[in-house]
Amino acid sequence: MRGLRPQAVAARIGEIAPSAARFADQWPTDRDVEILPPVRHALAEIGVRYLFSEDAPTLLPFASQLFLAREVLVRPSRWVWPRWVPTPARRFRTRQQVAFTNALRPIVRRRRSSGRLGDDMLGQMLRPSSRYGLLPEEAILDTLPGITVATFETPSRAAGWILLYLARYPQAAGRVAAEAALLPADPATTTSTHLDGLRYTQALVREVLRLHPPSWLLTRRARRQTQLAGYTIDAGSTVLVCPYTAHRDAREHSDPDQFQPERWLDASGSPTKPGVFLSFGTGPHGCEGAALAMAMLTLLTAQTARRYQLSEPPGPEPSYQVTTLEGLATVGLRLRATLRS
Repeated sequence: MRGLRPQAVAARIGEIAPSAARFADQWPTDRDVEILPPVRHALAEIGVRYLFSEDAPTLLPFASQLFLAREVLVRPSRWVWPRWVPTPARRFRTRQQVAFTNALRPIVRRRRSSGRLGDDMLGQMLRPSSRYGLLPEEAILDTLPGITVATFETPSRAAGWILLYLARYPQAAGRVAAEAALLPADPATTTSTHLDGLRYTQALVREVLRLHPPSWLLTRRARRQTQLAGYTIDAGSTVLVCPYTAHRDAREHSDPDQFQPERWLDASGSPTKPGVFLSFGTGPHGCEGAALAMAMLTLLTAQTARRYQLSEPPGPEPSYQVTTLEGLATVGLRLRATLRS
């Protein structure tokens, strides 16, 4: 989609950065905080604002409920119901989808009738394309709920791991803080040039995503018969790819279980090499929102490390549980922020 291409994201860094800075500003200091809820709220604010600009405040509450409906739907159950059974979780999701669509519909109609389509993601979808022409209203309303949740659901899982690693590796966090000190005092003036200057921060984000990919299982369908690692895969077969294990392949990464952000700083550590980095998928079916997710996570990481030193609560057990519902998430993660001197 045009609005999610790297060039489009680069042009709007100044709209993404303020919410990342606001997240860091609002973190309570010197007490343990369960961090995933405020992270999710901050990233939802960024994602929804990126998609809908001035209409974001209207849609943000509905987007949050849509996310909650998805979480309820994927919770483990004693029973596996056929897809046509209207379970309470499925009815709840349907209600939230209808509520989001009902809130979005008048916005779409107002923009089209006024001719002020906007330069955000919705505005891009309202413009005719050379390939698809003018998208019907229902096509837009059917597509945007999923895109809206995706802008902050997966990045929220990733952010939990990133913040945990800032707490566990203070030297690496210090390098991030040193880079972030060069960011503008006014976050709204942040540009793609500033973002490109956060080379170590981006390497740290990528390394955490390598070790703990938020989507730990990818599904692909073979279009033709092929050979893979000595096995014959028939046309039409479904292939499951696990980035979690692929990222720990010593043939692709030296010391694969070690946290080494530096591996992404030299020429050999290119994430574009096939099979090396799968956190956003790969090939023509890779995540279209990869550039937006990397910008969000990099700026949030930089602004947090710029202000705080993070630490885990004392004790022999980690302050979180790892869940694998739809991805790897640090549920219950608690961290403490102390102002960086």
